[in-house]
Amino acid sequence: MNKSKGLVQRKNIASSSQSSDRDGLGSYDKDEDQDKKYIESEEDVDAKETRLTLMEEVLLLGLKDKEGYTSFWNDCISFGLRGCILIELALRGRIELEKAGMRRRSLLVRKVLIKNDTPTGDVLLDQALKHIKETSPPEALQSWIAYLSGETWNPLKLHYQLRNVRERLAKNLVDKGVLTTEKQNFLLFDMTTHPLTDNTAKNKLVKKVQEAVLGRWVNDPHRLDKRILSLVLLAHSSDVLENAFSPLSDDDYEVAMKRYP
Repeated sequence: MNKSKGLVQRKNIASSSQSSDRDGLGSYDKDEDQDKKYIESEEDVDAKETRLTLMEEVLLLGLKDKEGYTSFWNDCISFGLRGCILIELALRGRIELEKAGMRRRSLLVRKVLIKNDTPTGDVLLDQALKHIKETSPPEALQSWIAYLSGETWNPLKLHYQLRNVRERLAKNLVDKGVLTTEKQNFLLFDMTTHPLTDNTAKNKLVKKVQEAVLGRWVNDPHRLDKRILSLVLLAHSSDVLENAFSPLSDDDYEVAMKRYP
């Protein structure tokens, strides 16, 4: 009888300890579930609405809504858009960086390697993917940003330049119903501009960036969704991130500026 009581007690203790273990992990599991639900809800929304690439999102943040062109003083966006192309390829599983190795080399000096050469269906992405695939030995990430921008003194690398990237991306956004095309006269010349027509797409993008920095910001970047984190970093590198912060209140703007990478 005592043995059976002892067995029952041990079972009760074991079951209570397992319950407490589950409770101890409960908050962590709940956070993970919330993150998954957030990402899934974002994907559901994107499936119903227009899905934009990182390049298109960064350009949309940089464009003036009514004027339809980027700031003449922004000399960072050209390099930033090439960075967007490379990261978009990485997010789609087409390229990867070589291993850091024992020396823990920085990202910029590591070689870009082909992971999957299947075309994406996007002309700019596939053009860059083709260049990377045909280059041997592999080049560093920093070199590819320069090559795709046409900023190189090596005449053998000039054919890697992706031309008219901003205009091609703007036309993509026109096709998706986000922008329209107009001609504007600037005294000595006419320029094609792309004013905003779909305020919903731009507002959704701005809100997504604001929520990433203000609402979902964590000290560990590995816990952020890769695409959201990439968008924030690339927008900062392209000098257009502050455009997403300008509608904020003074207090929120101050917090956002402190957290910005």
